[in-house]
Amino acid sequence: MASTASHVSFLPPILTFCGAAVVAVPVFRLLGLSAVLGYLAAGVAIGPSGLSLVEDPQTIATVAELGVVLLLFIIGLELKLSHLWEMKRDIFGLGFAQLTVTALGLGAAAYAIGFSAEASFVTGVAVALSATAIALQMLGERNDLQTPYGQRSFAILLFQDLSVVPLLAILPLLASGAAEQGSLMDRLLGVGEALLGITAVVLIGRYGLNPFFRILARSGAREVMTASALLVVLGAALLMQEVGLSMAMGAFLAGLLLAESNFRHQLEADIEPFRGMLLGLFFMSVGMSIDLALVREQWLLLAIAAPAVIIGKSLLITLLSKLFGASWSDGLRSGTLLCTAGEFAFVLVPVATGLGLMSPAEAQPVTALAAITMLLGPLLSTAVEKMNANRSESEEQPDLQGPSGHESELESRVLVIGFGRFGQIVNQVLLAQGVEATVIDKNVERIRDAGRFGLQVYYGDGTRLDVLRAAGAEKAEMICICIDDQEAMMKIIEIIHENFQNARSFVRAFDRIHAIELMNRDVDYQIREVFESAIVFGRAALEELGTAPEEAAAAANDVRKRDIARLVLQKEVGTMGGAELVVGARIAPEPLTVPTGRARALSPETRDILGEGVL
Repeated sequence: MASTASHVSFLPPILTFCGAAVVAVPVFRLLGLSAVLGYLAAGVAIGPSGLSLVEDPQTIATVAELGVVLLLFIIGLELKLSHLWEMKRDIFGLGFAQLTVTALGLGAAAYAIGFSAEASFVTGVAVALSATAIALQMLGERNDLQTPYGQRSFAILLFQDLSVVPLLAILPLLASGAAEQGSLMDRLLGVGEALLGITAVVLIGRYGLNPFFRILARSGAREVMTASALLVVLGAALLMQEVGLSMAMGAFLAGLLLAESNFRHQLEADIEPFRGMLLGLFFMSVGMSIDLALVREQWLLLAIAAPAVIIGKSLLITLLSKLFGASWSDGLRSGTLLCTAGEFAFVLVPVATGLGLMSPAEAQPVTALAAITMLLGPLLSTAVEKMNANRSESEEQPDLQGPSGHESELESRVLVIGFGRFGQIVNQVLLAQGVEATVIDKNVERIRDAGRFGLQVYYGDGTRLDVLRAAGAEKAEMICICIDDQEAMMKIIEIIHENFQNARSFVRAFDRIHAIELMNRDVDYQIREVFESAIVFGRAALEELGTAPEEAAAAANDVRKRDIARLVLQKEVGTMGGAELVVGARIAPEPLTVPTGRARALSPETRDILGEGVL
């Protein structure tokens, strides 16, 4: 019995988390608030300060941090090194200015209320950092990551994440006794290990991952691709952690190196379910960390400090964004989005306390303040978004083009599923008019072939909703289904009709029966894969036999019109009843022109087949 109990003991906390999320998140979304707030509120409710359904939030937080790791990996996948270089002014200019000015202001305020100089420094930088997970989650919910304010906000967050490593290195220098003999050599060795770790991730990502995924893709085992995606993300995160860097930074670097990969969309689709689940768990762990007893004890200090931090950071980021070329509106959106303290406050403050830079009496209110800002900040950001939307929706339209006029790379007008002999010709025609489609295929050799076309071609299974979304189906004007698997084709059509109703569906039909089935599914256009080529073939044969080109063209057009008319008639009969007369198990081919005579069998075997028997 004891053994059985140990096997099922993990179920109660899992059920608790799932139940809290299922109740809280839909309620907050119905109220027009972010899902992040729902997770935070659920964490407060089930944590030690609430109903005490979960007694040890720290254990949960350790696992939940993987949500932030996976989030940074997906963000890395959505960027390119060239794009990152274009953002260098915002990353190292705006990002540096924000962190420096905000940390100085908050540190001065902490010193003014009686904190020591060291504790004031730690408080300033810890609270100046913003919540990467919350900001990126809200940008994702709004579909604003590619907008100018979204890109500037991301640049600030990226600089903050890069700053965590030197900040962690500085803390021991501030502590008493940090300058012991040999400590300089230890620090130099630490820097060397960090550089080696980064070099290893870059080299493996640049030269090893694409061949690795290509081999796995040939196996056709989808679960192996999912396992390999997790292996890459968590492996890079662990390596960075071992050399003293951030796990999230390792995952971001791995994603960035795979941003140009043909397997990018499939990786994103495989990681997404884990990211969403663990990120929600992370937000709940933050909610559980809020000590309501401490809040009640120091309510006056926190009641003043939390609004001051939120408003102060919002104003500072708004002003700095304006200085770096943003509009006042975009600056305010960035400011309210980044006004919270960040996840790394829960890392820096305990480290500083362990080094003796802060006393527990100083550390506890700072930790509570960080958690409270993470709870209240999204409320302000949501309110500002609603004010913007109510004031002028038209002002937001230009933002959809992304920073500096760059369109998101997932905004191709056409999505082509399948790059076989049919899909290749379709793309040739589109390219002839300058239309560059995004192509999905799960055949590695076809992906290689498509690379010569200069298209956006990604490895992925077109029958998966998550892959279609990752490839930009929601923004596509047209989705061309060019695969030869009829069952998979029908599944894709159902997905398109249910989820991407704005996209027109152009479908390759296998034969007449399939064409009628597609017409009954209300596709926008279908064509049998050999019909048109056979018409052209017959016309060429007539011309070669001496028929005038005009007459041959007229005969071909006549056959085409008759066939379409009969196809429509067969569709209507099939839907109105009596389908067995026309459709049945198989539609028999019928001549479109009345035969001039009866068929003649030229051998005994043929007469048997035609049912003539022996006369």
